[in-house]
Amino acid sequence: MENKTVILSTAYLPSVQYFAKLVSYPRITIEVNDTYAKQSYRNRSVIQSCNGPLSLTIPVTRPNGNHTLVKDVKIDYSVNWQKNHWKAIESAYKTSVYFDFIADVLSPFYNSRRDQFLVDFNISGVLDLFKFIGFEKTIQLSDEYIKEYPSDYDDFRNVIHPKPQHQLADKHFVPSSYYQVFSDRFNFSPNLSIVDLLFNEGLNSLKIIENSIIE
Repeated sequence: MENKTVILSTAYLPSVQYFAKLVSYPRITIEVNDTYAKQSYRNRSVIQSCNGPLSLTIPVTRPNGNHTLVKDVKIDYSVNWQKNHWKAIESAYKTSVYFDFIADVLSPFYNSRRDQFLVDFNISGVLDLFKFIGFEKTIQLSDEYIKEYPSDYDDFRNVIHPKPQHQLADKHFVPSSYYQVFSDRFNFSPNLSIVDLLFNEGLNSLKIIENSIIE
């Protein structure tokens, strides 16, 4: 990891596993020249609600249909998804210890931001949350689609996926448990959105992420 570049798909409020890659690699490339695929983390995030894990999905438009590249996918504002997502996040985490701190970081994305492209919205969110936990790194976008990267890259584009049947083994990540809201109702839910960890653990989140990384 020390001298490698990690390549990842874009992701909305990414999972703890995704953030573990951001923490452990010195160079980060986000794939934007692949064909957009539905039912992925590109426009979906999973939080913990009073009824268990809850998916939040950003509605999108694909100008070129099934041949639309990720960099060309636009956010659909014809429905008020920002209000609905923020309402769900508030409902889930308003009693968490660090709600006010994380809400200050997140709330602009559900009030004032109107990014045209999904990639821009996603990366801005990642960078702001990354900065909160104490890291600043440069994120590069891919220049072209490369099916197989050379050995100085670690390719996780098809490893981190919300559907269990599509997930691939990741020998470098084992989720570390932490306190979660609604722990009195449910067993620990691993690898939810990074915001689940942040709302519950605040600045201690970085230590938990690092404990999940297997060298």
